[in-house]
Amino acid sequence: MERLGIGLAALGRPAYINVGRAGELPPERSVDLMREATWNVLDTAYAAGVRWVDTARSYGRAEEFLGGWLSARAPDGVTVSSKWGYTYVGDWKTDAEVHEVKEHSLDRYRAQYRETRELLDGHLSLYQVHSLTEESPLFQDVRLQEAMAELSAEGIRVGFSTSGPRQAETIRRAMELDVSGQRLFTSVQSTWNVLETSAEDALREAHAEGLHVMLKEVLANGRLAVQPPAAVLAIASENGVRPDAVALAAALGRPWAGTVLIGAVSPAQLRSNLAASTLSLDEDELAALAELRVSPERYWAERGALPWT
Repeated sequence: MERLGIGLAALGRPAYINVGRAGELPPERSVDLMREATWNVLDTAYAAGVRWVDTARSYGRAEEFLGGWLSARAPDGVTVSSKWGYTYVGDWKTDAEVHEVKEHSLDRYRAQYRETRELLDGHLSLYQVHSLTEESPLFQDVRLQEAMAELSAEGIRVGFSTSGPRQAETIRRAMELDVSGQRLFTSVQSTWNVLETSAEDALREAHAEGLHVMLKEVLANGRLAVQPPAAVLAIASENGVRPDAVALAAALGRPWAGTVLIGAVSPAQLRSNLAASTLSLDEDELAALAELRVSPERYWAERGALPWT
């Protein structure tokens, strides 16, 4: 359980792209009901032994929900990571034309860090650049890099997350950044699942260099749980678990992965996910799963077509 974390992308706002989410959430998705759903998942995860929670400024009210839960429950030993770089602009609507806007600038960083501190002050352990890509202006913005490096004086680690078909290239470039002779980033959060494995070598290199590696979207935004390939179904049936546990077990089987994030939106989904912690896949099963990978271009095109609901 110590390698599992809860991601709040699908809980902090009324709409998101995860498949299989809608039926697990209250139909009205009011702020109060979504807060209750978030707390129910956090309570269940903590009781099971999960101690990492990952959120972001763009996850609607996720930081607010998490901050409230931390204050009310006063749990011990919880590691909190958050991200800056996207702003939520969906106005709590499921049918918003635009749900989030990206900007990697010094002004955006300073503004969002103040907001995160207000909601999570005293709990934040890791602050990450949200969806860093090779095109990000951060790579040329020395002042922004220096400002982020100052977080270490507050005991907060600096990391980045990645998205898109060129994750590996972004990871390697980001590892080269330093401020005053010290590596800027100590953590990387990337998409990895049995369909999209293109960042694996770069993530293994990051682990070897001492970065904490976090895996996100391990269920391919729910597709591996709701629409699993035949190989995943067969392995699940053989082991007496659901397909989501197989996909998560494949991620947990990567020794270079420090934290594997779960995006469950209900206690029932979470309990099904947690079965992965007791599942050990053999070489034949891992080989069958390896055959499922697709090109990163295809994967990200299909992900980009998922609707916000």
